[in-house]
Amino acid sequence: MEQYLTQEWLDQGRELAKEQPERAGASAKMQYVVTGGPDGPIKYYWVLEDGKLLESQLGVIADADFTMTLTYEDSAAVARGELDANAAFMQGRMKVAGNMGKLMQLMPLTQSAEYLALQEQIRTLTTF
Repeated sequence: MEQYLTQEWLDQGRELAKEQPERAGASAKMQYVVTGGPDGPIKYYWVLEDGKLLESQLGVIADADFTMTLTYEDSAAVARGELDANAAFMQGRMKVAGNMGKLMQLMPLTQSAEYLALQEQIRTLTTF
């Protein structure tokens, strides 16, 4: 079990994501900002190329396509499967800055059977 929002958690998720199918054009550099956490704000990023998660690191990536900001409570609710990320965005609970077109292109992937199964697998291995 890995603690949510640690580098070990990110590494575990990246390892599990290796089995995700290739999805041509599903590429982005995504910055996440989680505010109000028990240990203060957390920043991490993902580099996705054709549906494959190449990088997931704590910190900031200089050339992010977009940045998503959520409270710790909402971020954890998304990770636990209690709040849909698309709903969080539509409700204004997830703030997004940057290339909205790139984000909108990726949003349908979050509803794919493979992605949902991956999220469930990560959920069972995460300590909140």
